[in-house]
Amino acid sequence: MEPGKARRPGAGNIESQLRKGVLEYCILALMRDGPTYGVALLSALAETGTLATSQGTVYPLLSRLRRDNLVATTWQESTSGPPRRYYELTDAGRAALAEFAALWPGFRDGVDHILEAADTPPGGPGSPGD
Repeated sequence: MEPGKARRPGAGNIESQLRKGVLEYCILALMRDGPTYGVALLSALAETGTLATSQGTVYPLLSRLRRDNLVATTWQESTSGPPRRYYELTDAGRAALAEFAALWPGFRDGVDHILEAADTPPGGPGSPGD
């Protein structure tokens, strides 16, 4: 890094941090309609584009959700291979998802407001002191 230059996170780092912040709740939301297994979750996340992630991210997260009692697991036979571990929301998982869903619009709107306000320079028209 050059002297006097501030380190700025790259776009990939910003996207990664945003993904980390919401991925847990997106995974819980994907289980809202019933049990699902890890590869199906990965596929659903990949379909969104921005939430695409790897097994190395999703499976440890699923293990943590299980330890935190937000999801329960069962093994089910598969017609196309070995048995699959299915993940299903617990009551605590449903409550956590409901809390996130209630907070998300205000959070999103607050960020949008700040980003839109960034288009107007400080001290611009209508600011105090005019």
